[in-house]
This record gives sequence, structure tokens and C-alpha cells, in this order.
Amino acid sequence: MSLPGRPEGDYRNAPHEGSPVSAAPAAGIAGRIAGTVRADIRELAAYPVANAEGCIKLDAMECPYELPEAVREDIARAVRDTPLNRYPAADLSALEQAVKAAFGVPDAADVLFGNGSDELIHIIVQACCNPGDAVLSPWPSFVYFDMAARFDHARFIGVPLTTDLTLDLPAMLAAIREHQPKVVFLAVPNNPTGGLWSDEDVQAIIATAPGLVVLDEAYQPFADRTWMPQVLDAPNVVVMRTVSKIGLAGLRFGYLAGHPAWIAELNKVRPPYNLDVLTQATLSAVLRHKPVLDEQAARLRADRGPLAAALAQLPGVRVFPSAGNFVLARFSGKLDGNAVHLALKTRKILIRNFSNAHPLLADCLRISVGAPAENAALLSALQEILSA
Repeated sequence: MSLPGRPEGDYRNAPHEGSPVSAAPAAGIAGRIAGTVRADIRELAAYPVANAEGCIKLDAMECPYELPEAVREDIARAVRDTPLNRYPAADLSALEQAVKAAFGVPDAADVLFGNGSDELIHIIVQACCNPGDAVLSPWPSFVYFDMAARFDHARFIGVPLTTDLTLDLPAMLAAIREHQPKVVFLAVPNNPTGGLWSDEDVQAIIATAPGLVVLDEAYQPFADRTWMPQVLDAPNVVVMRTVSKIGLAGLRFGYLAGHPAWIAELNKVRPPYNLDVLTQATLSAVLRHKPVLDEQAARLRADRGPLAAALAQLPGVRVFPSAGNFVLARFSGKLDGNAVHLALKTRKILIRNFSNAHPLLADCLRISVGAPAENAALLSALQEILSA
């Protein structure tokens, strides 16, 4: 089977055409793989990453703006002075304080760093779940909640959203009571729908959940609220974030904030030296210029509304409310989501196709908010495609 948002048959790990692999060893390898690799893993497709060379890239919720030259020079100096012959230092207290100050983490909370939020999700599931324990989330949501649960031998429970792609609170609370999940993941705002669950609904889930509730705030810089100031108010909450959406996607840095007792337990599962010295040096340099990141996020927030409004004016297009740096749109006119996605791809405009990912996302395309010229090019292409 394929996971949500993944195409059937991703063969990137197969030998390239013409590679010198004879039939006999290949057959032997296939047999060994079948007898060794878990069956559920063999049925999955690898995570797809499109070749974006020469394209307008609106498929991955990245910030379209490069860092200013002054920031890049500061990074260059920091990296130049970083020794590569030693493992990363054990004491990360200076970086921890810088992260807490930059992102509003309460003084009494502790933080755990990861190689992107993906690694933090793995750490949480590994630390909390025995094989078969339940991991629960509204669904569709961030695909890696499901992936990490499967990879780490937990049992993933996806609670369907409503047909309007809003949170079904009664269904969530009923599923929590039935399955008693060790971990509940709540993406606020949600990806790929863009929805922002109400504080009252989130609080009800926190109060009902028997285990840990992870509030994934990957898109918080584009929303108007955060749970970070309240992270210590409940005994079962941590807040997870990433810097990928605010201009540092290539850095692969995520952080988890919560009560020191939770962080201490989760830290036992963290791989040693998981945060390399170049990431540490780069992040420390960039955080000295935090207003630059805030300004870029503000530009994307300002451009999201006009982009959504322009999309909604196109024939047969429904736009869902979004609190992220992306917009989810359903195409139900003369061309369906698959056809529109392909037509944009032929014009070298990349967006993310969720048409076949989940029944609730039928004919839905997720579009990152780009720079003004990129948004204009997208809208012009869509007008041409839909009017043809």
C-alpha cells in the first residue's frame, strides 16, 4: 500500500537501467530481502521528492526568500570557525537558551533538539509505545505521524475529519476513550488542510487523552495563536516545532518543548550527536538575525489571503481556510485535481497533489504561498488551464 500523498510504485531504490546487475544475484537478493525486510515495509513506497530544477517550486511549504547577504556572511564566518574533526559538544545549553529566547519557550520548560521534526516524532513514538500501542491523530494530517507509528511497531489510528475538513471532536474523544493511545499528535495548524483547531477542542483532547499530547506547531509562524506559553499547564503536553517553514528548510532542525520530566525521558531515546556541528553553528548565527525570519513569515501571511481569494475566483475551485503558509484547493470543474496537477507540471510549476491520498482530499491540490511573481505565474497558468 502507499501512504497518503505518495504515488504508487516509487522505484528509486531499484538498480538504474543498464547497471551491471546480473539476473541470478538479483533473484537471490530478492529472496533474501523477502525473508529479512518486514512485509509491511516492503509494501510501502519511499517518500517522493520531485526534481525541482528549473521549476517554480510551490509543493513543499518552503520559504521562497533567501537569507540576506549579511546573514549569509555571518553564517559563513560561523561555519568557517567550526571544527569538523570533533564530535558535537555535549553541552548545548547556549544553543538551548538562544532557541528558547528566540521562539518564546517558557524559562521553566526544557527543549529537545532533533534532525527536523521527523526525528522528534520517531523519538516520541519509540519512547512511549510498546509494539501494538496506539498512536492517534485527526486524519488526514501530517503523513509522518502514520509513518513513524508503523516504522516503530505502534498501531496508528486516524480519526477522519468532517467533510468540510474540520475537526470532528466527538469522534476524536470517542476514539481516544476506545483506543487509549499512548500518543496523540495534533497538528495546529493542520497539514495538508490548513485548518486551525479551536482552543476549546484542543483542551478537550488534552483533558481526555491518557498519554502524551504532541502539539505540532510547524506552521505556527503563519497562525495567530500558539500553545507554547501554556506548555507547562497540563501534565501531558509538549509543543513541537521546526524551522523548515521560516526560511531554513535545508538546515533540518526541529525542537520539542515541554516539562523537564518529559524531556528527560524522551532524551534517553535521542541518538547521540544527532545535531551536527554545522547545523548548530548555522542556527546560532541565524538566530542573531531572528527579525529577518519574522519579516519573511509576515510577508507570506500577507500574501496568503490574496492568493486564496484569487484561487477561489477560478471556475470550479473551492479553497479551504488556511492558517499555514499554503492553501488547499479542490478542483471540480472540467478538469479534476490530477489533470490540473499534470498541466501545471508540464509548465514547470510544482504543487502537491493529494487527489488520491484520502477520500476526503479527492481532487485537492496543496499550493505553497510563494513570492509574488511565483503566485502570479501560478494564477496565470491556472487561468489558462481552466479556460482551455
